[in-house]
Amino acid sequence: MSKTTLFDLDGKIAFVSGASRGIGEAIARLLAQQGAHVIVSSRKLEGCQAVADSIVEAGGQATAIACHIGELEQIAAVFAQIREQFGRLDILVNNAATNPQFCHILDTDVSAFQKTVDVNIRGYFYMSIEAGKLMREQGGGSIINVASINGVSPGDYQGIYSITKGAVINMTKAFAKECAQFGIRCNALLPGLTDTKFASALVKNDAIRETALKQIPLRRVAEPTEMAGAVLYLASDASSYTTGVSLNVDGGYLA
Repeated sequence: MSKTTLFDLDGKIAFVSGASRGIGEAIARLLAQQGAHVIVSSRKLEGCQAVADSIVEAGGQATAIACHIGELEQIAAVFAQIREQFGRLDILVNNAATNPQFCHILDTDVSAFQKTVDVNIRGYFYMSIEAGKLMREQGGGSIINVASINGVSPGDYQGIYSITKGAVINMTKAFAKECAQFGIRCNALLPGLTDTKFASALVKNDAIRETALKQIPLRRVAEPTEMAGAVLYLASDASSYTTGVSLNVDGGYLA
């Protein structure tokens, strides 16, 4: 009996934003392991190059391209490069996000508000549009938005971040409904509390972490690698009839 090929990504081109560390890095490494040529991207090329080089050294295929998704000009430039260099895109993982302010919602700074909206909503939206146009031309593809459990249940002192993640969940459904006719699927991953630099304000604070763990049935913080398997499912043929879904990977928190 042969093993399933449902999770094989041989010949696929995948773009992962925010892939120089944390959840994005774990996703990039797993997609490459399954045969995809992964475009490793984040704001700074140096970190991306280190991850891409490591993937290549392990026998995978990867290319590093810097892109700040909060800047529309950079999004346009990166997709021009993808068209020229690869001619296609099969998988987009919108993972890069920002959360510049940890404060009471009434103390939200207008610059922090704008930055969070520009990256977490506008960035995801225009990345999805550019990827969607490429995917429409080639007859299909998979878009995966990394949202958050905060998009369902807002986190304390994470008001605008939680609001943008709620928008990402609805954005996912909008793209899923309108792009299905082109063979494009769009789904969201909703990570719970994960041990990353991004979440260090929560994970490294003993009081906050202990309070959070009481609400998580599995009673522990996730590792970034534990998010990657769900993305592999959503990126591969294993999820060929799955679109518009928000997949909670949260240790049971939302239950």
